[in-house]
Amino acid sequence: MAAAPQAGTPRAVVVKRRPAGEPTPEDFEVRDIPMPVAEPGSVVTRTIWLSIDPYMRGRLREEQTYAVAVQVGEVMTGETVGVVIDSKHPGFAPGDIALGARGWATHLATPGERLVKLTPDAAPLSAYLGILGMPGTTAFAGVTEICKPQAGETFVVSAASGAVGSVAGQLAKRAGATVVGIAGGPDKCLWVQENLGFDACVDHRSLDLRRELEAACPKGIDCYFENVGGAVQAAVFDLLNPFARVAMCGMVSQYNDKTFPPGPNLGFVVGKRVLIQGFIVTDTPQRFTDWRAMAEPLVADGTLVYREDVIEGLENAPEALTGILTGRNFGKLLVRVSHGG
Repeated sequence: MAAAPQAGTPRAVVVKRRPAGEPTPEDFEVRDIPMPVAEPGSVVTRTIWLSIDPYMRGRLREEQTYAVAVQVGEVMTGETVGVVIDSKHPGFAPGDIALGARGWATHLATPGERLVKLTPDAAPLSAYLGILGMPGTTAFAGVTEICKPQAGETFVVSAASGAVGSVAGQLAKRAGATVVGIAGGPDKCLWVQENLGFDACVDHRSLDLRRELEAACPKGIDCYFENVGGAVQAAVFDLLNPFARVAMCGMVSQYNDKTFPPGPNLGFVVGKRVLIQGFIVTDTPQRFTDWRAMAEPLVADGTLVYREDVIEGLENAPEALTGILTGRNFGKLLVRVSHGG
């Protein structure tokens, strides 16, 4: 990547070219940028934390998915937490902490109505990009609105050690379900069981994933929270019970594919009366407020457990994106862009 800039130089990561398959650092470029200026109604923030999420791969496709693609030459998109350094919006003053400015950049100008003012002492600021932010809200929506696990049912979640899956499983456990995670590697599986309290966790790298999943789910699967797709999905679908519910959150196994693979034969959906529903968490903005109000005290007292994987330096954001798409991260992936508030 580019040489380290002088301290205080505003900079951003722009899309240099569209990735062919797995993104690489060479697909991006770090550039010095002018210091943003606060126009009437807007706020300028200095970025402290930048969120790295799997959905970002879709923004790099030429064709539009459910959101507008980032164009070559534009600043890469991503949610941030930052400190206000200039404001022409009545709701923000210098020194405030703001959630919601978007962009891989050290400084950002954003309309004030798009930002949320955070209370610095309520939780670690990074948590508002993870368990108290979009990933936690996504888990909350998929579990409570689609899966709706009941006591005695079996709930399975893929990418169980990730920012979304770890919360989804904890919520299902609180509802009384038997919770089985699927994760990559023994360290992640051990953490899921010991720290999150899941009843079991299956390593998706197992030589016989289908057999191990069946052993962990002897009564079949009533709810599935999908983050991965591919071979993991195929193994789970074989074990779905009649009237099972499937929340389709993501399919990270195919995000780097130029052409998506053919799907499984879903004829069983009719016979088993399975509900499969995709969802986008931002369709209902009120979910974010509801989730933060519910989850903040649970995070504060340690009832809800989370883990963060922190990368230092904005220039390393492209490498971080590659890592999250290949499962190298362990927990919510964040880039620390600057320190302090």
